[in-house]
Amino acid sequence: MYEEALATGGKIFAVAPMIDWTDTRCRFLHRQLSSHALLYTEMIVADAIIYGQRDKLLGYHAAEHPVALQLGGSDPGKLSEAVKIASGYGYDEINLNVGCPSDRVQSGTFGACLMREPETVARCVASMKAVTTVPVTVKCRIGVDDQEPETVLPDFISKVVEAGADAVWVHARKAWLQGLSPKENRDVPPLDYELVYRMKQDNPGIFIGINGGITDLDQAEAHLKHMDGVMLGRAAYHNTSILADVDHSIYGKPAQDADWMALRDTMMEYARDYIAKGGRLNHVTRHMVGLFQGMPGARRFRQILSSDATKPGAGPEVITAAFAAINFDIADSNIAV
Repeated sequence: MYEEALATGGKIFAVAPMIDWTDTRCRFLHRQLSSHALLYTEMIVADAIIYGQRDKLLGYHAAEHPVALQLGGSDPGKLSEAVKIASGYGYDEINLNVGCPSDRVQSGTFGACLMREPETVARCVASMKAVTTVPVTVKCRIGVDDQEPETVLPDFISKVVEAGADAVWVHARKAWLQGLSPKENRDVPPLDYELVYRMKQDNPGIFIGINGGITDLDQAEAHLKHMDGVMLGRAAYHNTSILADVDHSIYGKPAQDADWMALRDTMMEYARDYIAKGGRLNHVTRHMVGLFQGMPGARRFRQILSSDATKPGAGPEVITAAFAAINFDIADSNIAV
């Protein structure tokens, strides 16, 4: 995937791993809108895979491919064990989280605090590469706290690539582990896209993708003039319909109108199967509220999914009612697909 992109000049668009959001139900929805976007799991801690409910943590729908598993950890042995376990689930990539700034992650000595320990990250990458044939990648920040990104980031990239990393995805902000909450770390530290661009200029043979503060596909395309890949996070979740234009805008596929009724029917069938297996409707529909942002009826659409889907015994008919609130004649004229 990454080797081919570098060889052909192809670009990769990805939806970022987001804790509590990009679960298998979310990814199934996103895949209905884009056939080519690279999707990521939530971060899953290596210990959870080794000692926890593996099928629940690692299982997913076959339609989700290409899909990457993001791991959290700092112990090379545990990470390699987690990768060996995950190999049976057929993920297309294994990614190591070196960017999450939450207190929980810091207490486990992984996530963004590992920006201070590039040698540890390199050992982790090497141990993961040794037990898998799929790409092993790293998602990082430009630095943490009082680190100087101009010095830290080049050294970090050099070490993880030397250890075997197939790609580096860079969130173009520092993480302030002292003084800022995880939410504030998504917005407060200033973005430094130019630094990340320079990392790509200095490393033409390494796949480097960019993440952070990107809100639409126009911005994504602008970044791809400089970078090998672009990754959207909250924008792709809160304004989900923009994913319907990814295949055309990013991958050059023929433009076509989105078939919203087909999406409705697919999600109803998916929800019906999920409920039959013991799940609840709102576990599916909570990921759908970002559809149709700004379209006539979108507010009512969100209200129906947010309230009716949580009621005892709620079934797929709630999805029908929600879609009926949207004026699709106007929606199709406003959503570029």
